[in-house]
Amino acid sequence: MRARLHRLLVPVLLGTVAGLALAQAGDPNATVAPNANLVVQGIPAIPQSLAEEVVRYNDFRGHNFVDWHPKRREMLVSHRRKGGNTAQLYRLTEPMGQLEQLTFTPDPVSSAEYEPRDGRYIVFARATGGNEVGQLYRLALDTPNAEPVLLTNPDERNSFNLWLRQSGQMVFSAVPVDRTAAGGTRAKITTSLYVMDPEKPQDKRKLGELEGGGWSVSAASNDEKQLVLRRYLSANESQVWLMDVASGQTRQLLPAPEAKEPTASYHAGRFSPDGRKLWIATDRFGEFTELARLDIASGTLERLSSHIPWDVSALTLTEDGKTVAAQFNVDGRDELRLFDGESGRELPAPKLPPGNVGTTVYDRVRNEIAFTTNGARGPSQIYSLSPAGKVEQWTQAATEGVDTRQFSEQSIVRWKSFDGMTISGLLSQPSAARFPGRRPVIISIHGGPEAQATVGFIGRNNYYVNELGIALIQPNVRGSTGYGKSFLAADNGFKREDSVKDIGALLDWIATQPHLDPKRVLVMGGSYGGYMTLAVATHYADRIAGAIDIVGISHFLTFLQNTESYRRDLRRVEYGDERDPAMREFLERISPLTNAAKIKKPLFVVQGKNDPRVPYTEAEQIVAKVRESGTPVWYLRAENEGHGFVRKENQDYQFLSTILFLQQTLLK
Repeated sequence: MRARLHRLLVPVLLGTVAGLALAQAGDPNATVAPNANLVVQGIPAIPQSLAEEVVRYNDFRGHNFVDWHPKRREMLVSHRRKGGNTAQLYRLTEPMGQLEQLTFTPDPVSSAEYEPRDGRYIVFARATGGNEVGQLYRLALDTPNAEPVLLTNPDERNSFNLWLRQSGQMVFSAVPVDRTAAGGTRAKITTSLYVMDPEKPQDKRKLGELEGGGWSVSAASNDEKQLVLRRYLSANESQVWLMDVASGQTRQLLPAPEAKEPTASYHAGRFSPDGRKLWIATDRFGEFTELARLDIASGTLERLSSHIPWDVSALTLTEDGKTVAAQFNVDGRDELRLFDGESGRELPAPKLPPGNVGTTVYDRVRNEIAFTTNGARGPSQIYSLSPAGKVEQWTQAATEGVDTRQFSEQSIVRWKSFDGMTISGLLSQPSAARFPGRRPVIISIHGGPEAQATVGFIGRNNYYVNELGIALIQPNVRGSTGYGKSFLAADNGFKREDSVKDIGALLDWIATQPHLDPKRVLVMGGSYGGYMTLAVATHYADRIAGAIDIVGISHFLTFLQNTESYRRDLRRVEYGDERDPAMREFLERISPLTNAAKIKKPLFVVQGKNDPRVPYTEAEQIVAKVRESGTPVWYLRAENEGHGFVRKENQDYQFLSTILFLQQTLLK
């Protein structure tokens, strides 16, 4: 299990002012022109002086670990170079060494795998223009100026799963996508699993076709005869299956088909070296996701981390299975814990640099673990931890001359909601010495909703806190991960607006704080956080100064109709099935579009034209409807983006527009 278990965060305003068209320096009337891919409506001209003022906050660049080389002590790294527009892949051959760029594409590349036997080539994933229709490519590393070779069908959404290392074949999944206009009508969604030698893609073999779009392959047994599959049904329910590689036959492991067990979530990790046991993370036994081990023959689950009252968020094993490294999400900060792979007992915790632990992956040869950390005072950096406990730094984040040591640490704040439930959030507070008195507030709501605002670097949002004196609160309303499965399900279906009331309670709490100004509050959010932003703007219009909706849902019925077909059933579990008359009436009634006339404060809407999750029509319709009532609306759409802006030049214009919006609403 190399991916995070739950971390579907939308980048709201983080990013990096190269790439913007600037007028000649020295002209006091000079303005910033949007690039050709941006559609701009209602946004005033942006002074060049503003772009020059914020440039120090525009180029924080960290590093993300991607993969270990199978033989040598080197790694793949994802990074955006200085002057670059998107993150690309690099080879790093030694700690703190020179990065060698491997990919050069207009779209970001952040995931890849070395060929598992000698690392002669890599397989990487890339989508176009934010459409999330991922394709897999082979790139030779021993051939100068090699061009990537497409391996997959462009009419399918493809995902790399894992290697069968002995044969050098990869297992990948493919889900057909609708090429029709928004509102595709594909009746049956299936996931096909394939095995392929990337050097002979024409000889790929289909392992099986599975019903639904929530399938992924988690692990292969050491003899490569069996695969472990995970079937995701909702944030609160998933299953673990076993597939025979030769025949393609499957059988369900968890929950046991014949057992009457409560709904639970299961995440499969790795097989034990003998293939008899399987490492699992599950919330079957209580509120939180625990580390457990499954005896495949008997079906017995052994609990290993019940003494830790927080969710396991990721795990990785040494090749010999003797040590397990698991990350635990402790109140929004990931910590690394080690366990003995044979006894299951927890080992002494390693001494790591301060910060929130990100990706953790064991190297196959040396049992050395790569991990990333980030914190309030700097973006992601890569380290390694040896079996002897030695920590070595591999990368140094770029902050372009900004002394990030001045950035304030986030604090956790808590308040009671309308029904007595405790809600928490992260507060970034401006310096009281520099900004005395009550400070204006931005409430920034995460996406998901099955996600969480976690402790870490807030990037260019530091400009709002440190230069504009705005307090930033990132709430974890009900429905967020990290606080137990009951909390996670507390906003489902007909309880949808209870999460909106959590923000109402936050507004009440702000009014009680001597350092926060309840008369100057702005709400913003992306994806589901965009829906929350619009909902707050309809429910609490008299208590906010403005709202910024980024790729947000404006009407649940049109969203469910138009979202990509492979996502539709998964979203119905969360939001409600619109085919039920009572639920349809409820979703119609609570949707922000239905209540758009109640939005009285200025609104800024940001959208990617190629968004498959929340189609751009959700933005277009709320913009038009709110304008009908005379409320000022700014609209920014990128023709080459999807679910959130990832290109630096687009992020830059969004950032400058946002500052202008804050100046004319929150700081007016």
